[in-house]
Order: sequence, then structure tokens, then C-alpha cells
Amino acid sequence: MTTGRIAGARRPAWAWALALVALAVAASPLIASWLTNPEDQRLVDLDVYRTGGWALLQGLPVYDVITPAPQLLPFTYPPVAAMLAVPLAMMSWPVAQWVWTVALVAVLAVTVRHAFRAFLDGVRDAAPDGVRGSFPRGSFPRGSFPRGSFLGGSFVGGLRGPLAAPLLFAVLCAACTYLMPIRDQFRFGQVDLFLMALCLLDCVARRPWWPRGILIGLATAVKLTPGVFLVYLAITAFPAREGDTRQRHGSTRQRHGSTAQRRALFMAVFTAALLTLLPFLAIFDDARDFWFGALLDSERLGANAATTNQSLRGMLLRLYLPGWLTTVIWLAAVAVIGWYGFRRARRAHLDGDVTTAVALTGLMAVLLSPVAWIHHIAWVVVVLAALAGSGRDRVRLLVAAGVWLYYVLPIPWWGVTLKALEIPVFSPVVGKIVQNAFGLGAIGLVWLLGSWLPRRRAAVAVPTAAS
Repeated sequence: MTTGRIAGARRPAWAWALALVALAVAASPLIASWLTNPEDQRLVDLDVYRTGGWALLQGLPVYDVITPAPQLLPFTYPPVAAMLAVPLAMMSWPVAQWVWTVALVAVLAVTVRHAFRAFLDGVRDAAPDGVRGSFPRGSFPRGSFPRGSFLGGSFVGGLRGPLAAPLLFAVLCAACTYLMPIRDQFRFGQVDLFLMALCLLDCVARRPWWPRGILIGLATAVKLTPGVFLVYLAITAFPAREGDTRQRHGSTRQRHGSTAQRRALFMAVFTAALLTLLPFLAIFDDARDFWFGALLDSERLGANAATTNQSLRGMLLRLYLPGWLTTVIWLAAVAVIGWYGFRRARRAHLDGDVTTAVALTGLMAVLLSPVAWIHHIAWVVVVLAALAGSGRDRVRLLVAAGVWLYYVLPIPWWGVTLKALEIPVFSPVVGKIVQNAFGLGAIGLVWLLGSWLPRRRAAVAVPTAAS
């Protein structure tokens, strides 16, 4: 019997291997640049992690030790992070640099594969009437695909077959590598990509072999800011209010999802609490020094008013208002943007768009934190995936491309240059706005994902349903 389904060709392993080689080639100029720059400027944050692990090995107070001159950077992470950094301290510095850099490339690849799953699967699933697989050119008559869709439009209309997904995967990875927040991951040897991957995998993995929630708990214990995902799990762990249309339609599925979210929440809280309390048993003095000393000193993180701090508080600090007024405005902004962002993340989750929910929650980590350096905006990778979706909407693809370009360019530093020109009115006003470009852009992305994207999906769905 004819089922209308064409058996798909199995994507050969060599195609994925070729994609990884292409990614390595694309990233090699960036890696070569940062691994060959002056040694005292090389992967300075990785040196901070190693110094924390080294202090433990030497029996020194973790929060009193600093990296060698000229950086002189203190360890700023929770004590469990120092414990996890011990293996890095046991490696030689050159080996640690290569291990960390290769791991960054690998983790970026894993992140892209899971964040852009719908986009990559769109190559396979874009055939009409549920047909899947690889097809010879001319298999479908003109008009089989909706106008403006991923395969129906002109974007990659000829891209099919077993090489399509690996090729797109390589292109996406290469494109994400050159986003400025991701470039800074390689430049400084940062940990943000790892934490983002942990939170993303915990939320979107289809059949995780680990108890869901444990990765979010680990990430939260290591760097606190992923704790926004505890809020996300909490607000999605309970079914919609009585009378909500999403509650009435598909309530059984929602109840099952809410139960799974509650389990993930309990596991995340348990893991974070366990890894927070463990250092009090193993390295009590260091745990006490962090939670009752170092944590309360935001200046340990660096100059909070520097251009690189693109959080709400960082942007307000650069206005140089009285301290009390800055605090009042910041708390009000945190309340408003936090309410909007988490509310929209919950709605996206209830609508089944988990990628958008994760992207919105990640942006909350950037905006609501007292300090969010440019490399913290690595969440833009997940934002791009949420905007691109399955790739069938050309408008969404163009918007995603615009966001990608915006975060590739070093726009905040253009603002610093404009301010240095000292043109009356223009320099202090326009220069300051441009200096805050990435933080203001993050606010715009929250609106884009929370309001524009649902309306766009609804607008596209109406004519598709009518046809």
C-alpha cells in the first residue's frame, strides 16, 4: 500500500564529520588570534578559574588570591566552582588553554544543534503532506511549498539531500562563532557557553538520560545567574488558571507537562542547594568568605560602570545619577522587565515554544543581573534560533539575520568613540545611547520574542490554515 511517505536517506557520518571540520576551519582564525596574543592578555578568565583551583591545592584562601600581574583578578565565583576548577589547575597552562578552547567549540556545536533543532529538521520536514527524507530535484510540482517558506522561497530552495542538515549546521555554527559575545568567550576563556548549554539541554532535550533539572541546578551553583531558570521552572510548574483557553484545550497534556516541570524544579533546587552546602563541609572558610563577603562586593567583578557591563544597572550607572536614584530606577526597571519577560516566557512554554521560553529566560539573566558583561549575552545564540524557527517564514529569517549582524558588530565601542569626539550635545547623548547598544538591544529582543514573534506566528498561521 502506498503511504505517501518517501523513505529518507540516512545522513552519512562523514557528512557530519565534514561539518565539524568546516566549523574548525571557520573558528581557526579566531582561535589563532587569541591563543597567540601576549601571554598576559590570553584567556584571562580561564586563568581566574585555574587560580581558584590552584589556591585549593595549595591550601590558600581562595578569595584572597589574585592572578599574576598585570591582570590581578580575584576569584569571584561560588566555592564549588573553585572545587570544579581543580583539574584545570593540575594541567599546564598551555594544555589548559587548548583543552578549554576545544571544549568551547564543542559546546557551541552542541548548543547550536539543540537550539536550532527546528531549523535543521526543517530541511527534512519541509516537504508537503508529511513527506520526509531526501528527494531528487523535481520530485514535487511547483506550488507544493508555501510561498516564502524555507524551501518554497529562494533562500535555500535547492538545498536537499543528506548533506543539507550538516551543511546548514556548519554554517550556523560558524555564524554564531563570530557573534561578539561568543568571540569574547574565546578571547577571555569564559564559562558562559558551558552554563548556557547546561540550561538549554535541561529544557529542550527530548529524552534526557539525566534527571531533568540537575543541569540547571549545577549551572546555578557554579555562577548564580542561571538561577533565573529556577524562576522559569517555578512559573511553568503549575497549570494555567481556570478559564484560560490553553487550559481548556489540551489540559491533559498541560497537566503532564506541569508535573514534569515540578519534578525538574525540585531536582534543580535540590542540586543547587547540595552543591552550595557541600563546600561548607569541605572548605568551610572559603564558603564563609564567599557568601558573607565576596558575594556582597560587586566591585570585585570589575568597574561596574564600564562599557562592557550591559545590564540594566550598568546602563544606569553610566548616567552618573545620584546613587540612591540609580538604585530606585534600577529596582523599578528590574520589576517591570522581569515581570514582562518571565510572563512571556511562561506563555511561550504553554504554547509549546520552549526555545523562545529559554531565550527569554536567558535574557532575564543578562538584564536583571547587577553586572552582565558582553560575553554574558551569549544567549543571543538561542534568541537567533527562536527567531528563525523552522525556517519557513522569510520575514523571521530576515529579522534573525538583522539581529545576528547587530551582535557581530562592536557597536558599544562605537559609542565610546563618539563620546571621545566631545561634540556638544551629540557626543554625550548619542554616544551614550550607542555605548549601551547591546543592553538596549537585549530589551528590544525581549519585546521581539515576547510580543512580535507570537503575533507573527499567528499572522502566518491564518493564511496557511485558509489555504
